[in-house]
Amino acid sequence: MEISDKLLCLFSASVTESEDKYVIEVPRREIDTGSIEPDEIYRVALVSRDPESAETDSGSGSGSSTRRRNRPSSEPQPPVEIDEVRYVEIEDIGKQGDGIARVERGYVIIVPGAEVGERVKVEVSEVKSNFAVGEIIDEDGY
Repeated sequence: MEISDKLLCLFSASVTESEDKYVIEVPRREIDTGSIEPDEIYRVALVSRDPESAETDSGSGSGSSTRRRNRPSSEPQPPVEIDEVRYVEIEDIGKQGDGIARVERGYVIIVPGAEVGERVKVEVSEVKSNFAVGEIIDEDGY
């Protein structure tokens, strides 16, 4: 399955019926990380729950590891791992002044000391479910 770079977030959710409409609840973490904003309009794609395709998709792409593939597939896993090296472009500055880069599925990498527009090589030092922290190892860009 091809995943667009424009994808802001990815999560599993149930579709529930509410009077004359159906509702998909967005996890709070997607709002808290700033990937999406309340009261905005977004495109939504629904993907089949076919367990065979989920196993195939989770193991594809460069940088997949055995550790990542062995996690349960019900929750999307971070697209980065500790000690992974990435080239990123800083798109924004966070509330505490750190650079913000987005990679696959809109996943956020916080880069202390980076400025908007910089292209830097970072080494991932911390990984959480909704963001990672990357330390600059080369400021010459890519």
